This record gives sequence, structure tokens and C-alpha cells, in this order.
Amino acid sequence: MAGSITVSSITLDSDNNFSIKSNTGATLFFANTSGVDIANSIGATAITSDKILSIANTKISGNIISSQITSIGGSQITANTIANSAIQTGAVESYLRAVNLDFGLRNRIINGDMRTDQRNAGTSVTVNSTGQTYPVDRFFGTGQSSDGVFTLQQSSTVPAGFAKSVVATVTTADASIGASQNYLFRQRIEGYNIADLNWGSADARPVTLSFWVRSSLTGTFGGTLHNSAGDRFYPYSYTISTANTWEQKTITLAGDTTGTWLTTDGIGLNVIWSLGTGSTLLAPSSAWTATTYTGFTGQTNLIGTLNATFYITGVQLEEGLQATPFEYRHYTTELALCQRYYYSSGTGNQTYTTMGNGWEYSSTAAQVYCPLPVPMRVTPTSVSYNALQLNDSLGSNPSVSSLTVSTVECSTIAGKVNIVITGGNAGAVCMLRASNSTSGYIAFNAEL
Repeated sequence: MAGSITVSSITLDSDNNFSIKSNTGATLFFANTSGVDIANSIGATAITSDKILSIANTKISGNIISSQITSIGGSQITANTIANSAIQTGAVESYLRAVNLDFGLRNRIINGDMRTDQRNAGTSVTVNSTGQTYPVDRFFGTGQSSDGVFTLQQSSTVPAGFAKSVVATVTTADASIGASQNYLFRQRIEGYNIADLNWGSADARPVTLSFWVRSSLTGTFGGTLHNSAGDRFYPYSYTISTANTWEQKTITLAGDTTGTWLTTDGIGLNVIWSLGTGSTLLAPSSAWTATTYTGFTGQTNLIGTLNATFYITGVQLEEGLQATPFEYRHYTTELALCQRYYYSSGTGNQTYTTMGNGWEYSSTAAQVYCPLPVPMRVTPTSVSYNALQLNDSLGSNPSVSSLTVSTVECSTIAGKVNIVITGGNAGAVCMLRASNSTSGYIAFNAEL
């Protein structure tokens, strides 16, 4: 034990409760103290391993300052230890935050609290195809090109502690889903962000998926986790007990010891919530399988009920057998994580905001480089834009007719675009900027 401590008293009471106190008033040792509340004897004294040597069968409650707890006897505090103790949930949450146990990316989900929406600024999007439709960053919906239709939108209807959620609303019901049809809400996690889980090996680590959910429907709901190859699936189920009420759900699963799990910049893991799944894609149990499943047998299909709603937020996927408090990251950090996959210069800018610089190599064509705020996952695969023009060194303002990502000289840190223009000047240097409109933007896509 580091340093020295002066003992001021040693006490053995009639119940064989034994304690030693220092001259500072700190209680140093407890034994045979089952059921005794020691909170008052601790007071505001810092609790460290050199001041508490042993606590056996002792109830700790009251106002213990979480920032003062650094360790207890050198023992690791595990989720099971906390779950089976008399420490209240709020105290555990404060403790986890106070001692900063987040030594990295605990939550593998990006934008799990649905705050970041670069594409839509909160407006609704319609899911009526099998393509990826994003209501907020990193999360997207897929559906059918006919039959059922649902919308997705960032929402301010939230449980305590959150500011945003995503709501799915059925606008065209599909009460008889085709056997192989799907209506899904999902996120793809990059391989780099699950590499330490060691899936596909004997050392595969377990994970826990947790989220807050609210629906106008009750019953059993389903989803799945699967790899990029689509040959390893873990279907799961959860129950919504009360309509239009926020409930937190937790699903824990063993890591997959077989299959191929990418650990590079490709799709490492798909996380899916089913809003409607056909009969051949429904699983009878929760276990790793090579069979394609996207839902759970007997699940409630939201898409089958017109105007049905499904809200979700606080999504977290983490290593381990217990769900920990949601990992709140600074907004700028979360935005940067999103911008690795999609970057938009943003609408609502000042008019004539500059997006990039380049040159006009003819009166009808120009090339411009747009700096990217963070390295993107890969070279951008597509670009979208609105209300843009050029301003060149000869004083002209050529209009933009079309704009595409260049197939050469584009990188993960600078997006090069080829632009078809009207009224340009060959050889002039130029700026790409918003026109006389606050809705001007350019966006680069490198999604999984």
C-alpha cells in the first residue's frame, strides 16, 4: 500500500461488525457487515484502493460522489458486478461518465441519437424502392417499388435524454407481403469499426445492441445482423408492450465464430430493424445461421397497417454482455464521423458561398476541386448539387448545366468535379459557388 495511514480507532460491535478508521475520518476496512449502510461513514472522502482494502457483503448507498470513485481494491468493476449490487442505476451512469471509461469507440453505431441530417434538414423522405433512402446520416430505409410505402423523417418526439429520433410512417399499407419482400430500416458498419470483435474466429467477442423504440402497434418485432457476404445472419426479436410509449430494448448475442467478416473499409456488419418481412425470410429462433433472415417468425409487420408509426433513437452496438449508458459524443465529432461517408456543404448558406476552385478549359467545360473536411471512406462515388454557378478571373459568372465526379485525380480528401457550363472563358481560373440563393450546395457520397 502506497504511503502510510494513521489509525485512530478500531471497533468491533455486538453484531461482529469490524471497522478501522484513520485520523482523517475515512473508514479503511469492513468485515462481516452484511446489511450495514456505510455511506455516512464515507462522507466526502475520496474512495481509492489505498483507502479501502476490503468491502465484504456491504451495502453502499446515499450520496457518494461518483468522481471520487477511481477503483475498489484494484478489482475490475464489471457490468455483472454493477447489475447485482445495491448501487443505483443513476449512480452507475454518473460513475461511468465521471471516470471516462470510453477509451475509444464504444458505440459502433454512428449517429445513433439521430442528430445529424445533412441531406434533408429534417424534411420527410419517401421509401418506395429497394434503393437506399436516408432520413438522417448513416441510417437508411429500403422497401418495394410497388405495394407498400412508408416515409422516414427526423423527429423531435424523444425519450428523456435525447433531442432527436427517426419516425417511420406507413402511407400505403401492404397487408400481404410477398414471401421474399422486405421493408427495412438499417445501418451498415464499416469493417474497420468491428475488427477488434474478432468475428469469424474462435476468439469472437459478444455484443449488445440497445435502442429506444416507440410504436403505435404492440407485439413482437424483429430484425437481424448479418455480414457483407450475406451468408451469416443473426435474427432477433423484441417486444413492444405499450402503444405510443418509449421503451428501451436490449439484445445480446454471441460473436460469430465462423463466416467471413470484413475488417477493412467495406461493409463489416449490417444492423437491421424489420418494418415488414415476407414469410421465407422469417426466422424461428435467435442464433447464427447461414440462411437469409431479415425478420422473426410471428413478428408484427408495421407496413401492414395504414398510418402506423415506429420511432427509434439511442441506438448503440457495443462489445460485451451488458448495455451501458448511451455514448454521447460531441456534435462536431459525430458530424465528422458522418462526413466520412457523406459530405454536404449544406443548404442555408450565405448566397455566393464558395465550394471549390478550378479553371475553365473551354467556354463550355470546367474542372473544380472541392476540399473535403475529413478523409472519406473511399473516393466519392457520386455527387449531387443545387443552385451553383462559377465566378471566373475574367469577371464572368458561367451557369452550371451539369456536374459529375471526375473519374481521375479525385481523392478521399478532395473531390474533383467535371462541370458543363454556359458562357465560360477558356483558360480562366474560377470559383464554384452558390448562386444568388441560400439553397446552393454540393454533396459527395462515399456510403457503404
